[in-house]
Amino acid sequence: MQRGKIEPSACTLFKFDVCGPERSRLVAENFRCLRVPASSANLGPGFDALGLAVGVYLECRFRISDRLTIRATGRDVESISTGEDNFIWQTALKVASDVGCTMPPIELEIDNAIPLGKGLGSSAAALTAGVVIADEALGLHWPVQKVLDEAAKIEGHPDNVAACVLGSMVASAIDSVGIAHAVRLELHPKFAVAVVVPDFMLPTVEARRVLPDSYSKADTIFNVQRSALLITALATGTTSAFPTALEDRLHQPYRAPLVPGLDEITKLRAPGLLGCALSGAGPSILVFYERGYESVCQLVCDVFKARGHASEIMWTELADGYKLT
Repeated sequence: MQRGKIEPSACTLFKFDVCGPERSRLVAENFRCLRVPASSANLGPGFDALGLAVGVYLECRFRISDRLTIRATGRDVESISTGEDNFIWQTALKVASDVGCTMPPIELEIDNAIPLGKGLGSSAAALTAGVVIADEALGLHWPVQKVLDEAAKIEGHPDNVAACVLGSMVASAIDSVGIAHAVRLELHPKFAVAVVVPDFMLPTVEARRVLPDSYSKADTIFNVQRSALLITALATGTTSAFPTALEDRLHQPYRAPLVPGLDEITKLRAPGLLGCALSGAGPSILVFYERGYESVCQLVCDVFKARGHASEIMWTELADGYKLT
């Protein structure tokens, strides 16, 4: 299977019964195919609330088997476990436990194109894949909302998984009883995004550790205003809202010491450049720009280079949510 492409002939639809001893099994010689996009969360001021799906994918082929078998290819494959501790498999086990079922062993082929540990939602993509695979293997027939609920519950926050499930741009929240809510928005066609990926990793746990336990009223209002401005501007194509709409006081100032050049990158100004933001917990950078001004992305690479780090530009469009065939 080529990365970035699913061959329809390799996938077959199956029938499932309800969860439990009456559940039918996937036909042994056939596979289901699943594609889950990468994601970028926060988008500057929308900490743990805003996200978007990026057209770089985790692809899985799976079928029920007599024993667990996992194979992995693609980017950062050396960091993908092929044992029982594989995150996709562990997520599927968690889902099965949550619904009181036993997850049958599967044969799982993983082809990954998402950089790991770079702030592009690799764990959220794997988690979403695990939820969808469990739903299929157990015959749960969950609607999209339930898939989102389960993924957000396991993840602990909805921004990345909402983008994986719904695609495009999303605003999301968890309500008072723990249910995830998310709304998909479309990026205005005159705007585009790219991701600049540096040559170093930043573990999410480390990026979370530097954040304060509480924020001032002034900083909270600052971010609420800009989050509302950002999603409205991105959806309507209002260029005059930038770069103000991407300003942030809740996470990027605290993470700047962990990402060489971040302060300078967020202050970059050039014709056609709407602004830059840390992608998720970093260290990758999300670049918003007007179409026709792709050259502004090189400015971010230049900053990383001046700080002694190589980087690559991932040219991508916003993606749809996960697809199962």
